[in-house]
Amino acid sequence: MKRFYDILFSSIGIIFLFPLFAITFILIFLNDFNYPLYTPLRMGKNMKPFMMIKFRSMSIGADKSGVNSTSSNDNRLTTIGKIIRRFKIDELSQLFNVLFGTMSLVGPRPQVVDHVLNDYNCEEIKILNVKPGITDFSSIIFSDEGDILKNSSDPDNDYNRLIRPWKSKLCIFYIENRTLVLDFKLVLFTVIALISKKLATTLVSNELKKTGAKDELVKIAKRNNKLIPTNLPGFKNCN
Repeated sequence: MKRFYDILFSSIGIIFLFPLFAITFILIFLNDFNYPLYTPLRMGKNMKPFMMIKFRSMSIGADKSGVNSTSSNDNRLTTIGKIIRRFKIDELSQLFNVLFGTMSLVGPRPQVVDHVLNDYNCEEIKILNVKPGITDFSSIIFSDEGDILKNSSDPDNDYNRLIRPWKSKLCIFYIENRTLVLDFKLVLFTVIALISKKLATTLVSNELKKTGAKDELVKIAKRNNKLIPTNLPGFKNCN
């Protein structure tokens, strides 16, 4: 049933958003006269890598810098790239991934292959039990990830210390409690977040509490406090 809704709503979304896609495609090309799409390799369900389709927001060759996390003032971002990232337009092209079956509308955000292979602990590997998605709890709560990492001298390290632990915990919680009703709510909260981040995080926090999440997840969803380094989901022996 989830796959049926993925096909249905991704098809509707692609048709409805086609004019925006066309305009974005042209503007990115005119910005530097290079190919407007970026298709990085990401880790999919059951550890199967796939090509994720994104509108390119960075200069050509930016991925060769070795830095995976992106701050809002990252000098690799193009002029048009800053705009499309601000309104999450670069992510909308992943509707094609949903239509093709490599992603779902709702699910954990896809991660860099090397990051998963080299850094994920045995608890985080649970995240690969489902298809990655365009949105989920953490996508809404940390939609300002670029601002969190702004002016960071080491974005990857700060991401791993401040954001990754919460994202991983939220992803695992989603996987253990996912339903079609929850998916519909998360899509709705994502749309609301584009208008009011505060309202969206309040709704997410209430949903987490109603679904039985631990207090730490309910509190972090509100984003009322400054982020501090925290532990990843518990390590488990892989053997």
